[in-house]
Amino acid sequence: MIKYIFSLALVFLLGCSQSKDGLKVVATPVPHAQMLEFIKPDLKAQGIELNIVITDDYNMPNRALNDGEADANFFQHIPFLEEQIKQFNYKIESIAKIEIEPMGIYSKKIHHLSELKEGGVVAIPNDPTNEARALLLLQQQGIVQLDDSNNLQATVLNITKNPKRLKFIEVDAAMLPRTLEDVEIAAINTNYALEAHLSPEKDALLLENKNSPYANIIVIRTGDETRADIQALKAAMTSEKMRAFILEKYKGEILPAF
Repeated sequence: MIKYIFSLALVFLLGCSQSKDGLKVVATPVPHAQMLEFIKPDLKAQGIELNIVITDDYNMPNRALNDGEADANFFQHIPFLEEQIKQFNYKIESIAKIEIEPMGIYSKKIHHLSELKEGGVVAIPNDPTNEARALLLLQQQGIVQLDDSNNLQATVLNITKNPKRLKFIEVDAAMLPRTLEDVEIAAINTNYALEAHLSPEKDALLLENKNSPYANIIVIRTGDETRADIQALKAAMTSEKMRAFILEKYKGEILPAF
């Protein structure tokens, strides 16, 4: 119910904040909104007012974009976008890869994955692509085995071997850091780890390979790619200035994908 009310509030905000000359981009707080804030002055110098709408809801940004309530969004990777397009028939597309945020396995109860206990509880994201991403990460360490290692939509139902009889709970991605007091391990996206003051480099028991295909992207409505303000956004977000900002601010925990 709370999430539903929040979603309605965001729709209201999007609908009421439209500006004729503004460029409205929906983003999750860290690091996406931070990166957009960084290039806001550059766009303003070109006469483009960047309006950043911040949300923790993974479903709202694509719906708002498709429905014309936003001009772009920045929060997702390509497999997530592809699944949303398949599920909802959205007319949206990626225009640029921006950065990679390795998913990590975190714990407040153990210091190494070899310490996983029989029947331990594991928290994983409940959205299709990130759930599969978490399971594939655990499979790399031999913790579970899936029926198809190439299935980017795998769920717990695709686990064929679970030697330690781990119990999996599926949780909204934004809530995963809060589960750490109650579970043995949790698979957390880097943006939510950083919001919870967790360091992927220092705190993660296991970190996704930095060559991960899950690059975060700028997404727009199909047909808007030639708009001058969209092209200015793309140029600013893939500039050498942005590359330097990412490397300096996130100290290798987030990497440029351009």
